Amino acid sequence: MPTAYRQPSFAGLIGVARKDITPPVGIFARNWGAARHETAEGVHKPLTLTCITFRENAQAQPLVLFSADLGWWKSAADEKKLREGILQALQLDAARLMFCLTHTHAGPSTFTEDAAKPGGHLIAPYLQSVQDAAIAAAREALDSATDSVLAWRYGSCNLAVNRDLPAGDRYLVAFNPAAAADDTLLVGRITDASGVKGTIVNYACHPTTLAWDNKLLSPDYIGAMRESVESITAAPCLFLQGASGELSPAEQYSGDTSLADQYGTQLGLSVLSVLESMLPPAQELVFTGAVESGAPLGIWEKAAFTPSRVLLAERLPVELPLKDLPSLAEIEAAWEACEDHVVKERLWRQRGVRKTVGEGSHSAMPLWAWRLGDSALLGQPNETYSQFQLQLRERFPDQAVAVMNIVNGYAGYLPPETSYQHNSYAVWQTPFKAGSLELLTAAATDISHRMFSTA
Repeated sequence: MPTAYRQPSFAGLIGVARKDITPPVGIFARNWGAARHETAEGVHKPLTLTCITFRENAQAQPLVLFSADLGWWKSAADEKKLREGILQALQLDAARLMFCLTHTHAGPSTFTEDAAKPGGHLIAPYLQSVQDAAIAAAREALDSATDSVLAWRYGSCNLAVNRDLPAGDRYLVAFNPAAAADDTLLVGRITDASGVKGTIVNYACHPTTLAWDNKLLSPDYIGAMRESVESITAAPCLFLQGASGELSPAEQYSGDTSLADQYGTQLGLSVLSVLESMLPPAQELVFTGAVESGAPLGIWEKAAFTPSRVLLAERLPVELPLKDLPSLAEIEAAWEACEDHVVKERLWRQRGVRKTVGEGSHSAMPLWAWRLGDSALLGQPNETYSQFQLQLRERFPDQAVAVMNIVNGYAGYLPPETSYQHNSYAVWQTPFKAGSLELLTAAATDISHRMFSTA
């Protein structure tokens, strides 16, 4: 019989900071092949960058976690320049920084090779401003860090649905009512002597509410989610996009910003429900015995415990096999000859993917693994299907496991091996062969086992 229950926790020096990274109106922001506009014409809600730093003590090297309201990287060089500038400024080891994108599809282009397009001249200076904001936020978080406790609890939210819809001889990227979707919500609460100082939300759902009819810069549903949570906690909320390869809202591809706000409020209320259900920091429930009444009653009472202060960080390259892809020269020749705008956009994206993964038979995709006390944060650059987070959480039931897509780079989708028989966007977009998700899952399992075996 279990005699104690506690929330997975970490105690140490934790700092939180927030910066506005809303791009200038007029920046190139054509994210959809079906779009008819090239540039952003206004702002729905501000785009933000949130930073949380973790240290065992004031002398220790920090772990630095960023979440930025950006979509994805089309260029490994652009991502590398931004991240390496942050690493150099903070004098950090590469394993100790995760720059996570919320994956909004209503943000600016992050691709400096779009410079010749309308509003493209704004991209490079904008990325420099994001780097500057990240460095400033990290320093502010480190300077303001206090002795704090990070505690986690799982919940659920039914915003996300399966978006692999069979339609004749192909699959559409659309709501499939017949398929189940992972509704897991993981919430972290950071408290110090003064109260709640920050929250972390890990949830898997594509921010594709706003699409080709939308002309406004927006964090999509994530903006209203943060507003809902922060209106109650009065502390910054950092969002981590989960393993959402096949997950999205049911109604999407809209130009209606109120729909994104509705979804954000829905997720925010689910987050607040989890927060209200949590125990006070550094307290557990302990079984104290039975009382005989009309029924035999078991008594559980709160008691103090000392949260773990263990912090570990590793960066592991995972060799993933590549499909037999066209060469970079072949893709560029096809792009030059193409006159169909939608196909041309696909070729432009394929070109960026090819440049990222290289011309070999395999590509080393990095996996970042952090242990924060009783929790694991696992980040990688690609768009994994939810099987990735489901299996990892099943294998580590006593720990909180946060899983993040589009961390420190981007290449493509990682669907399950069984999905490769489908004619779906995720399967023909990905540069990786069938079985790659399973290789990544095995690597993440091994590294997590090793980390949690450390006292």
